[in-house]
Amino acid sequence: MHYANVKSILSSNNGINMYRGCSHGCIYCDSRSNIYNMGHDFEDIEVKQNGLELLKKALKNKKEKVMVGTGSMSDPYIPLEKEVGYTRKTLKLIYRYGHGFTCITKSNLVLRDLDLLKKINTKTKAVVQMTLTCSDDELSKIIEPNVCTTTERVDVLKRLQREKIPTIVWICPILPYITDSEENVNQIIDYCIETDVKGIVCFEMGMTLREGNREYFYKNLDKHFPGMKKVYQTRYGKQYAISSPNNSKLMLLFKKRTSEFSIMSNPNEIFDYLHEFPSKDETKQTTLFNKKFNIL
Repeated sequence: MHYANVKSILSSNNGINMYRGCSHGCIYCDSRSNIYNMGHDFEDIEVKQNGLELLKKALKNKKEKVMVGTGSMSDPYIPLEKEVGYTRKTLKLIYRYGHGFTCITKSNLVLRDLDLLKKINTKTKAVVQMTLTCSDDELSKIIEPNVCTTTERVDVLKRLQREKIPTIVWICPILPYITDSEENVNQIIDYCIETDVKGIVCFEMGMTLREGNREYFYKNLDKHFPGMKKVYQTRYGKQYAISSPNNSKLMLLFKKRTSEFSIMSNPNEIFDYLHEFPSKDETKQTTLFNKKFNIL
């Protein structure tokens, strides 16, 4: 871990990342790609020291209320968050200034902040996006070694369902020849139905590989799936987006089941929902959640 000052924290699309790098160890992580110019070891997580001050100023000066998103480059609930607490402080700022919140995570640490998520969701809107890639916990611990199991993530979705926090699931990446079975996809969809998720993000059944993350992925294939690297190299070469040989069949299954249970499956529709700040008529105004937090 190391600290660094940054020039800005809130993107033009209202996205933030208080951390840079990750310790989850997912073997397929695109954020390892050289294109992002990390400049430090991926596991040597950069904490944006002045990020909270910049966010406070940005949210305070926003002319319109927005949905603030995090988790696109680094999980906001990496273990370091227990020590540093920047994500929780971010939530307090978002609540204080009346904005909405959404995050992408694989961690059950998100439940630590359930109190703030509930307050934001009552005042505006809070959406938790959970990644589910593998229904088998033993396999999950191989491809996502330093994060809670799929079963534990489903328990998070159940808890959020009980607390009326809307959820989205990312069913990607799906690793060719490893997790691209009907059994796996069906079970993940079953979990989504059981927990009443609003939508499932799936562009296609496959993954991305480019310089930086490709080498790390292949290293782990050699370690855990002997002979699989050669299969990938022979079939995909240096392709960036690679599809499962079962893609067509699995996508038909995905579209059929999500349609049957009225789960959003069009990525554009889901992203519109995530970015849409609730109108005044939709926003629940109560005096119970008007308390302001002393942040900094």
